[in-house]
Amino acid sequence: MKFLDLCKVYIRSGAGGGGCVSFRREKYIEYGGPDGGDGGSGGSVWAEAVDGLNTLIDFRYQQHFFARNGQPGMGKQRTGKDGDDIVLRVPVGTELLDEDQETVIADMTELGQRVELARGGNGGWGNLHFKSATNQAPRRANPGQEGVERTLWLRLKLIADVGLLGLPNAGKSTFLAATSNARPKIADYPFTTLHPNLGVVGVDNTEFVVADIPGLIEGASEGRGLGDLFLGHVERCAVLLHLVDGTSQTIAEDYQTIITELEKYGGDLADKPRVTVLNKIDALDEEEREIARTELEEACGGEVMMMSGVAREGVTDVLRALRGQIDDDRLRFRTVEEEAPWQP
Repeated sequence: MKFLDLCKVYIRSGAGGGGCVSFRREKYIEYGGPDGGDGGSGGSVWAEAVDGLNTLIDFRYQQHFFARNGQPGMGKQRTGKDGDDIVLRVPVGTELLDEDQETVIADMTELGQRVELARGGNGGWGNLHFKSATNQAPRRANPGQEGVERTLWLRLKLIADVGLLGLPNAGKSTFLAATSNARPKIADYPFTTLHPNLGVVGVDNTEFVVADIPGLIEGASEGRGLGDLFLGHVERCAVLLHLVDGTSQTIAEDYQTIITELEKYGGDLADKPRVTVLNKIDALDEEEREIARTELEEACGGEVMMMSGVAREGVTDVLRALRGQIDDDRLRFRTVEEEAPWQP
């Protein structure tokens, strides 16, 4: 399934049905009076956060959503049928933006959350409503209210607990593959992940979600490479895991490149809790490890962990450090049955 996290949709609620001008006509009833019914209400357009979706790809093939109009009223005091509603089913974490792409209409952060995007028009009154002592045969009825038409943007921000950051080829996809059942592309040549990947990671009887974000390069805030297009997916993360390639000849510069792009992006990303890890230490001997670690500690001004995603060295310690930065209400605690499933 192709990943899509930004799309444009056109919606329109249904118009209300018009009221009816009608009079009762039956044999032997000379003055039946007005009996025109009201028009039905138009259908509304709703957005609902549903389970099982992690992309907006469905909206690439359908961008127009029009609710049905209400039916007009009829004689014998019969009200027209209401128009059916339209529901846009979106993944949890979707932001609904106005046409200017800045005004946030709603943020769908909870499963089952529903938001009305365009209310259907009210049905018009039939002439029965206008009957009075001085106007016993009104020939007036109201038209139905027009529907609401608007253009919206849907922007998906993945719901994850940990966000992976680093330059291309820093080992982010390898780490995700080594710690979860996710299977992102991994190869022995430099390349860049083109879309975010999610994986569920478990440690010490708890589970949390890790998002692998495509790598940043210098100038990403100005649109270079993939730019900072996917940084919005780590805005909701509790902690960031910053991976630095231990085999690089410019470790300090690599670290500072990512920090600079986070600061330029804004959104308090640079202030989020961050775990800095020196990756690919399996390719270094003991002396080279210490030199690289010292250089990175001087650049970040804090503690640096060491890890190898390929050799699984230090991975558990990194996961525990991430676990300590995540609140318990965001974690999923595994039961005994989940840890050791029954096997025949």
